[in-house]
Amino acid sequence: MKTLHIGILCPPYRLCLTLCLVSAFALSGCVSPIALNRAVGAYDEAITSAASRQLLTNIARAHHHQPIHFTGVSNVAATFDFRFSAGATPALGGLAGQVLMPIFGGSVAENPTISIVPIEGEEFTKRLLTPFQQSKLMLLLRQRFDIDLLLRLMAQEVRIEGSTQQGAYRNRPSDSSGYEVFRRVVLHLSAIQDQNQLYAEPLNLERTWIIPAGAVSAEGFQALEREYFVLYNKHDSTYTLRKQVPGPILITNYDPDTLSPEERAQLNNEAGTWNIHDVAFDIRPDHPGGGWPMRGTFRLRSFHKILNFLGHSLGDEPEYHVEKDMRTPAIKGDENPIATMGLVVSDSPPSEADLSIRSHNRYYSVDTVGPLARWNRDAFQMLYLLFQMTITDLPRTGVPSITIAK
Repeated sequence: MKTLHIGILCPPYRLCLTLCLVSAFALSGCVSPIALNRAVGAYDEAITSAASRQLLTNIARAHHHQPIHFTGVSNVAATFDFRFSAGATPALGGLAGQVLMPIFGGSVAENPTISIVPIEGEEFTKRLLTPFQQSKLMLLLRQRFDIDLLLRLMAQEVRIEGSTQQGAYRNRPSDSSGYEVFRRVVLHLSAIQDQNQLYAEPLNLERTWIIPAGAVSAEGFQALEREYFVLYNKHDSTYTLRKQVPGPILITNYDPDTLSPEERAQLNNEAGTWNIHDVAFDIRPDHPGGGWPMRGTFRLRSFHKILNFLGHSLGDEPEYHVEKDMRTPAIKGDENPIATMGLVVSDSPPSEADLSIRSHNRYYSVDTVGPLARWNRDAFQMLYLLFQMTITDLPRTGVPSITIAK
């Protein structure tokens, strides 16, 4: 509670009382927005911090092979009570009855109610265990995240086709041969990205349908013309319908729009076999990074797998340095961190960490000291965004929850 006292000397009592009331109302108009802005900022910071701490806590749980669990804030209702008072009293000095001193005060009371809901159930568990779709990786890639950071975090393996290295290579340090090939492939794509020559866009595919001409009425034909390119075939009395549709994402070192019709038709046929949880790539000669031509797909993993990957990197499966392939162009700043996300486990609270949690009698934090601070902060930001893409909207009412009223 905050109370303000201000004294003003004024001879007429009515004028003095009027000034008191005007000052009180002016004070209420100033305090209300200030209190609201402070509350919104404080609650926003507290909720973001709580979610970030849960991510670190679940990495610690994964480190110790314990179940992963999340709890979310479903609702925050804050009530503010603004009270003001005004009056006048004879001054301590001067002529009694002639000089009055106004007195007014105000108080602000805040009464927040916070509802906390466990994030659980079949729907959330399915989302937690389901591999990410390629559209989620595309969305993050358009935010200018490093592609090697994205793939090291989100991809569980790379499958290379049509080369001497054909096969599946897992993004898992315990599988040293697979892990090293995976790391070199994503480093190669990163080097092309550093030259601003990496394309990652949905393919424009052409879909074709053939229907009997007798099955289409005049009104139906007009509707088809608005949606499709329609071609009438006299020899068999049919209509051929063609339409450009967005296809799966393809990562390339060339502009896909420059492909010949034959190459586009081949990609069109291949795209039908691609999975929505896979991201295809096609690196060709005579283009940036073409010294190591390759093609294949990255198989994405689930958010549960990502947390386990980070947790196990602290103990069972630590990551290690992998040098880039000699066919890979220079990487900007020679950026090739050992860890996908640098984490620090210590016996005492880290003094320079942005955020830390205590779990299993140890302190866990993201390593934000040194030359890899930006990389590690980006990795944690990416993890936070992926978590937000995984959870569903939290129920506001009608479910068991923990309510905190203050």
